[in-house]
Amino acid sequence: MAEPFASAAMTSTLADNIATLRARRVEDQRRASFSDMLADRITRFAGSMTFVAIHLVFYGGWIVINLGWVPQIAPFDPTFVVLAMEASVEAIFLSTFVLISQNRMAAAADRRADLDLHINLLAEHELTQLASLVDRIARKLGVENQSPDFQEIKRDVRPETVLDAIEESGRE
Repeated sequence: MAEPFASAAMTSTLADNIATLRARRVEDQRRASFSDMLADRITRFAGSMTFVAIHLVFYGGWIVINLGWVPQIAPFDPTFVVLAMEASVEAIFLSTFVLISQNRMAAAADRRADLDLHINLLAEHELTQLASLVDRIARKLGVENQSPDFQEIKRDVRPETVLDAIEESGRE
């Protein structure tokens, strides 16, 4: 079933895949724990211009008052020790919330990478099978293809062989 956002240039399969991925993302968000959702919301807010503006007003006011520039209000933290402590505690909590959100995002990225690898390996296998089929058809029709590239395409690629080669080249 094609989604309403699918353009004429988009196949129904592509539109279905987009809808499926979007539904999966919504489901993953729905299944997230309360603490994960809270950490994500706090991290999202802490990364906003509203957060910056609030801090500019709050810390700016704190500094102006405690420098004695507002005659109607007596300084309550003239050495700024309380301000430094408050800012340090806030930094500890914000960094923790950011790390929680990053861990969730890293886990999601790992799942997507695993899916990408699986799909790529499946496509590689299917293309190898198609190349073998095309080769058999060509031989039956008397068409010869001695291209080394085509002969290589007909060979199945073992993922562990590729990973070993990548790791080996990284050590050199």
